[in-house]
Amino acid sequence: MLNGTFIQITSTLLTNQWPMKPIPVYNCGMKAQFEDLESRKGDQSFMAYRVIQPAFEFRWHYHPEYELTLITKGAGKRLVGDHYDNYEAGDLVLLGPGLPHTWVSNESGPGGNVSAVVVQFGEKFIQKFLELQEFKMVEAMLAKSGRGLVFNSSMLSSRVEALPDQTGVDKITGLLQILQQLSLMTSDTLASPYFHAVHGTENERRINIICQHVQQRATGKIALDETAALVHLSRSAFCKFFRRATGKTFTDYVNDIRIGNVCEQLIASDLPINEIAYRSGFDSLTYFNRVFSRKKGMTPRKYRGELQPETIGPH
Repeated sequence: MLNGTFIQITSTLLTNQWPMKPIPVYNCGMKAQFEDLESRKGDQSFMAYRVIQPAFEFRWHYHPEYELTLITKGAGKRLVGDHYDNYEAGDLVLLGPGLPHTWVSNESGPGGNVSAVVVQFGEKFIQKFLELQEFKMVEAMLAKSGRGLVFNSSMLSSRVEALPDQTGVDKITGLLQILQQLSLMTSDTLASPYFHAVHGTENERRINIICQHVQQRATGKIALDETAALVHLSRSAFCKFFRRATGKTFTDYVNDIRIGNVCEQLIASDLPINEIAYRSGFDSLTYFNRVFSRKKGMTPRKYRGELQPETIGPH
């Protein structure tokens, strides 16, 4: 789901009225919470509902159901496993069971509400169809959704948006048709193949402490030994733990956070690139350029040139 409270499913547009302050996606110091959907769906085979509210707040969570989310209004950051990126209206993502995720609205932007259509279905429900030969492509797609898949929604948005209004057999066949069409479309995988969700209480506590520390210190010097000491691990044990929990080295994770902050500033400000790099925690411009090019596939200057006019220019 997209917020911290379950919204009852009806055939009408749903509204969450209380104010929610957007939190930057880079603040990953929030525990990945288990969301119990099974006890809330009642006698329905699966859930399909609309959400409309002031903002999508940061809520790092997971559940054992598959989830298909279509953003119908709003923009911000999407975090799935160890992958984060920008999203906007039309964002269509399929998530496998147990994959941590959240959408968070931009801190500033046009007024009004944000909205989405969310579809959640369990493995027990879908398995009976996957046993049929006709659903082999759907089965293969769902297997890949364990890392999260993002699709071009242009061909499917109207079908997804109509699903909450459907009932009975029409609702089930509507979902199956959507899944079948998705299985024929190209998609991009989100989380890295090395990502493994960490749901154990002690591991979550350690990861949260580390994430909070990195987020608070991202613009300055972050010492590996100091970070390891925060979770009472030796340097070598810390490196092994972090790599096992996130699928990446600690240095690579810190660089991901810093590059994410750099990208925000490249788009939203006219500051010189070297100043943005230094403000984001890079003390070597050569190293910064190398890391940026490796992660984004282009130079910072090209990134700004391609995205800035599109983001802040006239519409």
